[in-house]
Amino acid sequence: MPRPLKARRIGCKPDSNYFKPRGIPLGDLGEVVLTMDELEAVRLADFEGIYQEAAAKRMNISRQTFGNIIKSAHQKIADALVNAKALRIEGGVVTMVEKLFNCIECKHEWSVPYGIGRPDECPQCGGSNVHRSFDDRGHGRRGGSGRGRGKFRRRRGDCPDCSSAREDETASLAEEASSSKEELAATQKRLSELETQS
Repeated sequence: MPRPLKARRIGCKPDSNYFKPRGIPLGDLGEVVLTMDELEAVRLADFEGIYQEAAAKRMNISRQTFGNIIKSAHQKIADALVNAKALRIEGGVVTMVEKLFNCIECKHEWSVPYGIGRPDECPQCGGSNVHRSFDDRGHGRRGGSGRGRGKFRRRRGDCPDCSSAREDETASLAEEASSSKEELAATQKRLSELETQS
């Protein structure tokens, strides 16, 4: 007996779930069914351009499973396009990713599916002091640790190992730059010699 499928996390539901070639009656068309997890894999890998490793983590599956899903999705989409078939999007073992919010005034916490946007008010007390839940927050847009840039932040080079490594790197870059300048000067000299000869 095969192992049951693990629910895959998806971040959005499509606005339209049926696509067909124009001008061909529906009764004359074959149909291809694309599951919700296959659509999510196409969205992450092809539309958003995320690498398979990161996309697999978002969907809470292994990279190998993600590769299998995206391959199946590409085959189904190609079949629908090449053979003029209708494409229906439905099914699959999925769970919708949700964002957690909390109300500062009444301490109520609730979840909202991705794609709906930030709620304007608390559903329990109607208060407008609504924020993302602390546990659901990421590390910011720049991927930092959230420590800020205060005066007590450790500066680069405070560590002896870091400063010596940086000095070595700076010296090697300076050598490369000087050799490049010498090569550029020699090339310019050769060009000017060729121009005077002609």
